[in-house]
Amino acid sequence: SRTRKLWQVFPGRNRFFCDGRIMVAKQSGVLPLTLGLIFITVGLFFAFDCPFLMEHLSRFVPAIAAVLFLFVIISLLRTSFTDPGILPRATPEEAADVERHIGNEAPRTKEILINKQLVKLKYCFTCKMFRPPRTSHCSLCDNCVERFDHHCPWVGNCVGKRNYRFFYSFLVSLSFLTAFIFGCVITHLTLRISSLKDTPIGVLELVVCFFSIWSILGLSGFHTYLVASNLTTNEDIKGLWSGKQGEDMGNPYSYSSIFTNCCVVLCGGCGGAVGWTAVLLSSGSGVRVPLGVPCDGLVSRPGCVPSPSGLMPCVTGLAPVPRDPVWDKRF
Repeated sequence: SRTRKLWQVFPGRNRFFCDGRIMVAKQSGVLPLTLGLIFITVGLFFAFDCPFLMEHLSRFVPAIAAVLFLFVIISLLRTSFTDPGILPRATPEEAADVERHIGNEAPRTKEILINKQLVKLKYCFTCKMFRPPRTSHCSLCDNCVERFDHHCPWVGNCVGKRNYRFFYSFLVSLSFLTAFIFGCVITHLTLRISSLKDTPIGVLELVVCFFSIWSILGLSGFHTYLVASNLTTNEDIKGLWSGKQGEDMGNPYSYSSIFTNCCVVLCGGCGGAVGWTAVLLSSGSGVRVPLGVPCDGLVSRPGCVPSPSGLMPCVTGLAPVPRDPVWDKRF
């Protein structure tokens, strides 16, 4: 049989590099702009402000800026190149089996009980499966993403279960870096108030930081609120638990403690990643995972051997879905 890897037959719109180890969204053209703005601003700061501040303020100024800059770049790249929590689509055989079971039922939804609250599972007509709780289909990437937050063009990727902590780290570190550069530039200009005409680059940095710091700090504050409430941007915009849809319901995924919510969102398990580099066996028109290939976090595939964390049965009884610590709380 001819062998191929999972990323080579993946029907979504993502692009893969390094033999499937790096994935980015197809619409990732804004990511170079994000990197360019960060590198240019920090480069100007190191070139024109740091020498003066090292001499008149502290020699630790460039070291602090370098550490913050490193955190920003690492967090940004990890957000951009990490699988956000994509769920593989059903194979043609599985899709046909699902269609036989549900027939022409309308609407194609299922209801489950989470913390004594009914939550609807919607059927995805593209991926041919019932989406697990908090999963949404991204129209730009054409994938179902676990704990879908939003699609962010600035990082060139969806933000979901597996890369949200990196995205939040990027926002927080970028806020600190912008505020630090803003404060240092003001200090530099204040110490050289009599010769502003000699520091035009400093004035340019000040303007850039002034207009960017408010949006960055605002976004960081908004996501801090989401983390503390165990909400996603998608849920907040739709008002699923805030009464915007005419019915005030509590968030079934939120714990009683803000600290617990923060730990679950930022330090909890990410779930198993899709093995994009796994070798597949093609037989006829179908593609399947060979025996012995671990598939933690995947919807069940023929011949798939789950890892110890396992797969739990879906409400439909048709295909397993990934474990979710909050989902398990109903048992």
